[in-house]
Amino acid sequence: MSSSSQVPSQIFDAIIIGAGAAGLFCAARAGQQGLKVLLIDHASKVAEKIRISGGGRCNFTNRDLDVRAPHKHFVGQNPQFCRSALSRFTPADFIALMDKHGIAHHEKHKGQLFADRSAEDIIAMLLAECSAGGVQHWQPCQVKKITFSASTPDESSANSYQIETDRGLVEARNLVIATGGLSIPKIGATDFGYRLAQQFDLPLIERAPGLVPMTFDGDGWQPYAGLSGLALPVEISTGSKKERVAFHEDLLFTHRGLSGPAVLQISSYWKPGTPLQVNLLPGVDLLEVLTQAKLNSRKLVANELAAHLPARLADAWVSRMPELQRPINEASDKALTKLAEQLSRWEITPTGTEGYKKAEVTLGGVDTKVLSQQTMECKIQPGLYFIGEVVDITGWLGGYNFQWAWASAAACAQAMAEKNSA
Repeated sequence: MSSSSQVPSQIFDAIIIGAGAAGLFCAARAGQQGLKVLLIDHASKVAEKIRISGGGRCNFTNRDLDVRAPHKHFVGQNPQFCRSALSRFTPADFIALMDKHGIAHHEKHKGQLFADRSAEDIIAMLLAECSAGGVQHWQPCQVKKITFSASTPDESSANSYQIETDRGLVEARNLVIATGGLSIPKIGATDFGYRLAQQFDLPLIERAPGLVPMTFDGDGWQPYAGLSGLALPVEISTGSKKERVAFHEDLLFTHRGLSGPAVLQISSYWKPGTPLQVNLLPGVDLLEVLTQAKLNSRKLVANELAAHLPARLADAWVSRMPELQRPINEASDKALTKLAEQLSRWEITPTGTEGYKKAEVTLGGVDTKVLSQQTMECKIQPGLYFIGEVVDITGWLGGYNFQWAWASAAACAQAMAEKNSA
């Protein structure tokens, strides 16, 4: 039987596909504003990304978010797009919700807020908020087909979406896509949201893994492979002088390349084939340090260096420079200058990234040009909304992506409630 001849088992004001951070929050807000809401997800568990984030404690927002200048903390073709939603639902608003539910939290550093006990507390809070809004929740539930019926000229029937699922046919005048991106497929990530956008002829910005470790080819990485597990604070940058982006964060050496907050942050700005510049001793005038040591010390160069860098890194670096494998007072000024320059301007070109399996987010997505920044509704397809990671808005590491999920969800729910009461 075709879907057009089936009778919908239930009609809702809004159907939300995707029970992650954005979908759960949107369903709760819409339900509590009087809408009849159905929340659908293909996975058996809700909000797996919340569950695993922040080491299981969920970095749920960031106090340092500047809503007047979203381009500081967000990436996309038009980072300013997220300004409206972020200014109307702020980190303070989400913190107030946490406080209402008695969920203790703490700031780690750089404005990053985490649940004290467990990310499970935040998931339970979102589910409780959904219950308070009378949200119906189908999970696991597969969506097989979505069709759209435009309103008739005499308005005897309104715009509506028919959704064929493995639990029957349902209908709503509002359809919200909160299906996230392609990152971490093992917890259920799919391209559903992008395929649906294409079904309705919406433009997509090319997708790529974001907040992701970087890899280097085997031979080129050989001198550093033995440093796996070593971490240190660095300044990392990429891009030409005009477009240079830099972060002061911790760098982590891995078997295959580099990770840690510094690399995850810069990965969202890195373009394939371009180098990274790393200052392994930010804030230190290494040439001055080495010059003074040459006057006053007879220690090996590697030992002097180990006073400022992890010893394994100092040894690995000096082992590649025969002219420095001697006491520092016997080293040439030229060799010490070269060493200082290399460590403060280490330039390396990644061969790639660890891909979606290790990426925390997906860059790109539904082009913001076709969405209203006030409502998240599609400008060319009435009643269709996109929220959260499926949209071409990506935040920095540190709670920014969750805040975008909450804010875009709140904007969408508010818009649907206003439309419903009109």
